[in-house]
Amino acid sequence: MARAMFDYTKAVLKKVSFDVNLFTKEVIKAVNRLLPHEIEELKIWIHSLTAERPELQPCLIHLKS
Repeated sequence: MARAMFDYTKAVLKKVSFDVNLFTKEVIKAVNRLLPHEIEELKIWIHSLTAERPELQPCLIHLKS
C-alpha cells in the first residue's frame, strides 16, 4: 500500500510540474504523507527532475527538513 502512495505521488508531481506553485503544494503534501525512506527516495527523484526543469527548484526548501 505504501509503495502505491509513493508511485501515486510521483504521478501527481509529474502532472503538476508545469506550475511551480502547484508542484510545491504537492511536495508539501508528499512530505507529510510518505514514510521517511520514501521521502529520501522522493528527494532523489525531485533533484533529477529539477536538473531538467530548474524553475521547480523553489520546492527544494521543503525537502530539507
